[in-house]
Amino acid sequence: MRQVFGNKRAIVLFLGPALLVYIGVIVVPVGWSLVYSLFKGSPAAGFSFVGAQNFRQLVDDPTIRQTFWFTIKYAAVMSVGQIVIGYLLALFYLFILRGLSTFIRTLVFFPVVLPTVAVALLFAQLFAITPQQGPVDSLLHIVGMRSVDWFATGDKAFGVIIAMDLWRSVGLFAVILYVGLVDIPSEIIESARIDGASGVSLLRRIIVPMSRPILIASIIFALNADLKVFDSILALNNGGPGTTTTPLNLYMFQTSFLYNNWGYGSAIALLITALCLFVTLLVFRSLRRDLTKG
Repeated sequence: MRQVFGNKRAIVLFLGPALLVYIGVIVVPVGWSLVYSLFKGSPAAGFSFVGAQNFRQLVDDPTIRQTFWFTIKYAAVMSVGQIVIGYLLALFYLFILRGLSTFIRTLVFFPVVLPTVAVALLFAQLFAITPQQGPVDSLLHIVGMRSVDWFATGDKAFGVIIAMDLWRSVGLFAVILYVGLVDIPSEIIESARIDGASGVSLLRRIIVPMSRPILIASIIFALNADLKVFDSILALNNGGPGTTTTPLNLYMFQTSFLYNNWGYGSAIALLITALCLFVTLLVFRSLRRDLTKG
């Protein structure tokens, strides 16, 4: 093995195809976005060079500010929900259900494999009040409450979006975190129990520290996915009412393909890329600081 990894030709042979795919799928599109961001227009209407005007527009655009803060709020709430609920479910699988957890894990994971559009249409019908009452509104009437137009304001629509995307994605994080918990040697847990650790003490001193790598990976995965949310909101309410629930990705799509301004859309795409990189580096730096203190 040492001879293989010491051979430069072998390294090129193993890494070359993956590197070419990475360059073609990631590096080249980012480069093209950077070029497009210096122009205004579309392939159909033609392009005109505008230099840094698109980036100046990012600063002055009120819709960018609104979509940016919505994206941050969505990513923060979703990431906390995915990690906390997923971790609690993983603990439930491991320590309570034990060997009987296979069916429950499959049931909770099932929404992950459903088409996003199908899930959005399901929740749109669940919370509908027109043209006919959905199950949620009918339940409100049964308990003596008034109808609620869940898609009339941004705050109510945000609640529906969070409920939908948590239901759709939390099963994936439960399985990921469960795999990390299973890797903790049972001897360590049993030794801690013999020493008197139990309940919250066992969780805080043994289980959470030993599952830290999978927790950090899950947090980074959740944040990056949530910062790039697009299809679920597009299918549910198209970012309405107005742009109150429009994330950056959806605004970038609308700018590029509905308003035919590829240059400004590319500038928004670069903003999303920079935001994801910043958040990832922030998580890694926080991790390094915690390890140094420890």
